[in-house]
Amino acid sequence: MQLSEDARRIKNDIKEKIMAEVSTFPSMPRAGVKLRALLNEKDVQIAQIEQILRHDPGLTTNVLRLANSAYFGVPAKVGSLKQAIMLVGIKRFAQIAVSASMSKTMDKTVEGYGLRPGELWLHSIAASNTAEALTKNKKFAETNDVFTPALLHDMGKLVLGKFAKEEFQKIESIVAKGVPLVRAENMVFGTDHAEVGAQILTKWSFPDDIVNAVRWHHNAERIKDSNMQSAIVYLSNIMCQSNGDGNSTGGQYAMPAAVVLKRLGIKIDQYEVLAGQAHSWMNKLSDTLSFE
Repeated sequence: MQLSEDARRIKNDIKEKIMAEVSTFPSMPRAGVKLRALLNEKDVQIAQIEQILRHDPGLTTNVLRLANSAYFGVPAKVGSLKQAIMLVGIKRFAQIAVSASMSKTMDKTVEGYGLRPGELWLHSIAASNTAEALTKNKKFAETNDVFTPALLHDMGKLVLGKFAKEEFQKIESIVAKGVPLVRAENMVFGTDHAEVGAQILTKWSFPDDIVNAVRWHHNAERIKDSNMQSAIVYLSNIMCQSNGDGNSTGGQYAMPAAVVLKRLGIKIDQYEVLAGQAHSWMNKLSDTLSFE
């Protein structure tokens, strides 16, 4: 009994430290905040986007780097913001720019999860664009912003990573028994990276629908009764899971919960086709972006 109480106290102490890290986590990059605001406006002018990017040469470079990726399907090599906007459209370009703005936050090693520099960012970009593609493919009537929560769904790993590194063997031994990663995180920390990510987005003053889509992106049972947004983020994350080089582990795609496929009206053979497309896109993005 005493050991159980000690274990509970240790877990509570770790959770308090994790929440303290959340409270001091940096704000969302200012350019990202401004660019995301443009996504919600009906009439956006090219000059508005150029004004945001003009004062950040590094961000402009990253935007053009992404725009020139085969992943985004730009038909010609672009050398200027205006040219890129004209080719892909203002909304699409703003999404590319938001993705690029998050590189300084996400383009780093995430210890505890075995993620090399750039891998978290690559996965997040792929998930956000897969979410958009799912929305268009299925022509969902309920299409709140899926791009943003899919892009930011793994933010919690940036906080939980160092704690996961310290408890790696404990978590690995639990996962080896067939326990899902997020459940193992909860058993060790009293929280998981999805919940921590939701806390970060709450700190960043994101609306509840986006926060909850991040919070439940591993919880199929909660998604069953939630909005379509959460289901799309859940599925996009699974479709873009890989072994770090754009290829699904073992050559097989991770399978989602049947309840989510039913919620989205997607048959298993359709899912396999969509997952194959997502991994093809990831290969293109990985080939273009160098993280060395």
